[in-house]
Amino acid sequence: MTTHPPRRRARALTLIALAATFLAGAAPVAQAEEIPLAPGHRLVEHYEGAPATARPVHGEGPAQHPYLAPNGRSGMHADGAGSGTHPYPGPLGRSPEVDSEKIAAVGGECATVTFDSGGRLLTVCGTFSGFLLKLLDPRTLDTLAEYKLPQRSSTVEAITRLDFEKIFKDTSGGAYFYLDHRDRVVLADSRQHIQRLAHRQKGDGTWEFVVENDWDLTPLVPHDCVTWTNLLPSGVCDPVTSVMPDWDGRIWWVTRLGRVGTVDPATGALRAIRLEGEEIQNSFSVAEDGVSLVTDHALYSLDADADGVPRVRWREAYDRGTGTKPGSVNQGSGTTPDLFGARDAYVAITDNADDRMNVLVYRRGADVPAAERLVCKVPVFGSGASTTDNSLISWGDSLVVENNYGYENPSTLTFGRSVVGGATRIDVRADGSGCDTVWESDVRSPSTVPKLSTANGLLYFYEKRPHAWGIDAWYLTAVDFRTGERAFSRFTGTGLAYDNNWAPITLGPDGTAYVGVFNGIVAVRDSA
Repeated sequence: MTTHPPRRRARALTLIALAATFLAGAAPVAQAEEIPLAPGHRLVEHYEGAPATARPVHGEGPAQHPYLAPNGRSGMHADGAGSGTHPYPGPLGRSPEVDSEKIAAVGGECATVTFDSGGRLLTVCGTFSGFLLKLLDPRTLDTLAEYKLPQRSSTVEAITRLDFEKIFKDTSGGAYFYLDHRDRVVLADSRQHIQRLAHRQKGDGTWEFVVENDWDLTPLVPHDCVTWTNLLPSGVCDPVTSVMPDWDGRIWWVTRLGRVGTVDPATGALRAIRLEGEEIQNSFSVAEDGVSLVTDHALYSLDADADGVPRVRWREAYDRGTGTKPGSVNQGSGTTPDLFGARDAYVAITDNADDRMNVLVYRRGADVPAAERLVCKVPVFGSGASTTDNSLISWGDSLVVENNYGYENPSTLTFGRSVVGGATRIDVRADGSGCDTVWESDVRSPSTVPKLSTANGLLYFYEKRPHAWGIDAWYLTAVDFRTGERAFSRFTGTGLAYDNNWAPITLGPDGTAYVGVFNGIVAVRDSA
């Protein structure tokens, strides 16, 4: 008979319980029903710290991409450069109130959140019957319109094989989407199709989604994937993980198995190359000088030739370590590249070095000599306990990185457990001669994509601390960008339903902070 340590037993029991609920099926979508609180919510502090004073950070944000919605509201990382910054003021901690919307009986996490020109939320929420593209009212979180996307193969595999790690480590199916300059959602679904969808208000006042374009990538992408009618495929399935436009309007796409391609929206022409033997699980960033993406082996800078075929401008391998750490999706960097710098000259990622993860900053130019490409390599967090699977925050010559070591899925942090945590700010020196650590924080943000409000100078993390009584309490925590000091923490909820499981914090034009959580979406806003 095999025995298991208590943590492994608890984790297995949690996953079995989840499996039973998945197989039972999901209830119809509710309209702005609150996410339920688990026991213990009356036994924890609901507010800590004190209201902050807005202190805008100086400098200019990334250049506005001509084919994306205005910076701050176009995608998971807020803009084409992946800065993780919003020009809007987030909550200052003045009697903050919390609202939520439960999307499904179980699951329903709304990861990427964007905002149309009227301030309405556009988000994709993951359910076990398929992803849902939703249009939400920013104040009430009522669903105004909904469009069902196909079920991912990883969900079918998870349910039929009771292996839910496949869901939690799958970044495909529409989780990474963007809002374009005409308020249209562009995403890649689990059929290996790219869709461009508009939303419009009908004569009776209701809203609907309309598919304007559908580009089929299957001629270039292997698509023998697990489905309910194809449980034992014999071929290859290569999910599309992310899409983004370049400065000329081409739509770029990447797949998990290293395919990088383009779609010409005017003609529908498809082009692609293969980065052989490399995996892409993150999104990518775009600027006027090209596309930056990271695989589980190397950082790439690419552009396209006149026919739209991607071509590599330069490639830099990094230390990918010897295995996948707890807190990483795969054996490689977990970051979408940041295109940043006061002179827009740098690109930054993290590596996957075994002992301590490093923040890596490179010079971006195609003509930079190989020996001068690397600006700095800065080790962060503790020995044997450092990794991140979230993009860095970048502003000016500054970077902020958080530690996700120890987080794997929503069962990881049950029974009052947490991660070692930590966040660090690193600045590139003004003369480009290296980088320096500015501050280190003990904030415990297990898996969120944090954000910076440049309008008030606060960083926002989604925090969970260890609790001796086994209460799983989650908080929106604000940290001063300049000093790393905590400003305030506002309780959002208790239990697995409030685990954010890799979803970002997003700051809305009205000052609300939205957090995708396992059971839907949470909104935190000042009431005073």
